Parts: sequence; structure tokens; C-alpha cells
Amino acid sequence: MVQTQQHFLVVGFPVQSHLNPTLQFSKRVIALGARVTLLITVSMHCRIIQMPIIEGLTIATYSDGYDDGFKDSTDDSKVKLYLSEFKRLGKQALTNLIASKSNEGNPFTMVIYSLYLSWVAEVARSLHVPSAFLWTQPATVLDIFYYYLRDYTDYIDGQSKDPESKIELPGLPLMKTKDLPSFLQPSNIYAFALPGMDDHFHELGQEVKPIVLVNTFESLESDAIRAVGKLNMIPIGPLVPSALLDGNDPNDKSFGIEIFCRSSGYMEWLDSQPERSVVYVSFGSLSSLSERQTKEIARALVDYGRPFLWAIRDFEVKREEDCEGEAKKEAEGVNCREEETQDDTVKEEEEKNQKKKGEEEGGGWMKGLGEKGKIVNWCSQVEVLSHRAVGCFVTHCGWNSTIESLVSGIPMVAFPQWTDQLTNAKLIEDMWKTGTRVGVNEEGVAESEEIKRCLDVVLGNGETAVKMRSNAEKWKELAREAVKEGGSSHENLRAIVNDFACH
Repeated sequence: MVQTQQHFLVVGFPVQSHLNPTLQFSKRVIALGARVTLLITVSMHCRIIQMPIIEGLTIATYSDGYDDGFKDSTDDSKVKLYLSEFKRLGKQALTNLIASKSNEGNPFTMVIYSLYLSWVAEVARSLHVPSAFLWTQPATVLDIFYYYLRDYTDYIDGQSKDPESKIELPGLPLMKTKDLPSFLQPSNIYAFALPGMDDHFHELGQEVKPIVLVNTFESLESDAIRAVGKLNMIPIGPLVPSALLDGNDPNDKSFGIEIFCRSSGYMEWLDSQPERSVVYVSFGSLSSLSERQTKEIARALVDYGRPFLWAIRDFEVKREEDCEGEAKKEAEGVNCREEETQDDTVKEEEEKNQKKKGEEEGGGWMKGLGEKGKIVNWCSQVEVLSHRAVGCFVTHCGWNSTIESLVSGIPMVAFPQWTDQLTNAKLIEDMWKTGTRVGVNEEGVAESEEIKRCLDVVLGNGETAVKMRSNAEKWKELAREAVKEGGSSHENLRAIVNDFACH
């Protein structure tokens, strides 16, 4: 164990999919004997329904200029304005926090920052505090961005017109244009994304030996981790709760930060289902499906006939507004409320009403769903994926979902939407061979027959399905090996903590 005066400052981008791995990283560092201050925005802090109480963890807040939350994420010009203000205010707050802790005799040992927060490294360097970039997507995706922004811009752009064009990059598997992150696709509408990545590479280039901590593990991406030597990628994942991996903390069953109200009764429902029989469907906290795509999924699930658990956040809108309204009423400055959990019967009644409303307004596309499965607004995904009844995960392939599925040994139907998800789907299908990717029509919609075909590939009794299940079990065991005492990821993180003990 390291000396207790070690103090890490961890700064995460204010969305749940980024905060989950940063919080889990914080837990790991604390387990190695350090203390952590997790710095988040006021807007995110006020959305939190449930905050974990972890010895050694302190939560600090700062304003990003949008204390009521930023709500125009589909407007690129407004996103750029938000990020500019976020950077300006964030740099001020970070400078003040680091200086004040130093003056108190409680300095930070190291600063850890995540995606789109490259300015954190700039501030840390100006104050002579070591920093490391916590990359919460696969190493392969970081390599692709690096190649595109440094030496392969013209090559990749030249191939981009045809989604089936082959892409060959050093140290990476052969890909097609359709496998690249959406920010490199001709259809990309977010101009802020690539400059934000370029800022990261610029800041890393200012360091003699930059440190990039990656939420992956050695055996999963050994080539990609070393493809770009200048990045010095160090695998420290999977960053998922301990109960799913090493079991050192059996109570660590979820990430701990909750910003959505959970539904009730789904774990009991899973308990009543046969082993590996349930199709779990979820598209994460950010992705939003078109009405037609939702109907195609519904039709496929009903026709396929397996029990399913489907998390649809469209039904969460009213409850989420209610939760946020309560937060605003009770929040003063950075002091936010503790959620008073609704009575389970009230929650269930709300879900029934929302479901009925969906049937009436959705042209009846939900008819029959209640007989075959269970629809929820939000659930603890790590608990669901680790349940014996779940046999398949229909996923948008966000990296958190992907790695949670790998850790749980659950085969996937890959249903990528944007960002890194397209590359993750390629890795799932062709590299790790734990799932199959849905095909889409000319309108970009996966039709019900195609979805059913994919479900049968994964859940059937054919040779492919058997191999997928075997591969899923293999990666599950390798992930656990990586994080246990003496494992590659565990030792990598221990080395980082010990190396900066005396700084």
C-alpha cells in the first residue's frame, strides 16, 4: 500500500457514460491507498439522484456556466460555445482548487482528466502537477484518431465515400470505412469533435513521456495499445464494479452515480426466467432511436418469441423532468438533494400508464410486448448483465456497455449508432468474435427480419452461436485475470500510483 498523503484529482466530462469509468478509476486508486477528489460540474452534481459514500473520496464542484444543464447537444454551434465557456470557467476553477490545496499543505499528487478536457493538462503543467489522460474508449479508437489527425488525413478522406472501402493502418486490424468512428464519416455533423481530439494530442505532445490510461486490458488490445508508441498507452481496465471482476468488494455492484430514476421489479422478473433465455436491449444514456427503428426492434422481439428486458428511455422523460425539478427546488449553490425513493407501487403504476400511452400514440407498436417481456425506463446494467437469465445483449456498442458485456460473458447483437460505437462493433464481430453486427437498409434502419436473424446467430444452437458463447466466456475470464492481484491492469495501476507517491 502507498502512503496516505497521496491525493489524486480526477476530472470527468459531465455525462454519465464518462463519469462511470472515472468513478470506478477513483475506487481503484483508493483501494491502493490513495485519496481522491472527484471534480464535477454543478449541473451534473444537481442531477445526481444517488451519490456513493466511499471512504477516501471527496466530491468537489465547479460551474461550467450552465448550472441548469446544457440542453442543445444536437446543435454544433451551441456545443462549441458551451465547450468554450466550459474551458474558460473550468481552467479558473481548476487553477484555484490546485492552488488552494497546495496552500493547505494537502497538494494533489496527480491530475487525471478524461475526454474533451485537454485544458486540464495545460493547467496542471503550468502548476507543475503531473497529469494523465484517462481514455474511456478502446485503444483502437484512440489510434485511429491519432493516425487521422497526424499522417493519414488524406488517405482516410479519400476512402470515405464508399462505406465498404478498406482502411489499412499500422498495428490495427483491417477495417472498412463504415468501421471508423462517426466523426470521421462524411455524414458527421459535429465539427467540434476532431479539434477536441487534436487538442488532446497537442497537450500530450508537450510532455516528455505522456501517460494515457486506457479502459481496456492487455490481452484484449495488445497490438492497439502499442500501435502508436508516442502515446504511451497503459491498460488499466476493465473499469467496472468489483463484484463483477475480482470480487474484492462484493458490495460494489454498481458504478454508484445515478442520474436517472431506476425502474423497479426487473431483477425479480429476471429471477423468474430460465437461464440464458432473456434478450436484454438497451441503447445507453445518450443514443436516441427513430420511431421506425423502435418499431422494427419491437416487431423483432415479439416475433422471435424469447423473453426480453428492454430499457427504453423515451418512457423516462416525464419522470426525469420530475427528478430534475425536485433537484432544482432543493439545490442552493452546489448543495443538492438526496433523492426520496418513490414507493414501488407508484413506480409500477407510472410505468403501466406510460406503456398504455405508448400503445395509444405509437400506432400500437407496443402491443404484445408486455406478454413477451418487460419494458423499463432505466436499470442497473451491470447487475442485469451479470444475471444468470440473460443470454444476449442487443447494444448500441458504447464502450461501457461493450466492456460490461465482455466482463459478464454475454454475447452481443451489435447495433452501433455513432462515435466509437462503429469501431466497437467491428471489434466485437471480427476481433473478439463475441457477437454479430446488424445490417441496415438504404435508410439506415435495421429491419425486423435482420434483427431476428442476428438474434438467432447469437442465441441459436448453430456452430457460430456456440463459438460466440465460448469466446464470451474466454474474455470474461481474461478480464478478471487482468484486474486481480498481480494481473496486468492491477499492476499497471499500482505502478502509476507508486511512481507518483513522492511528487
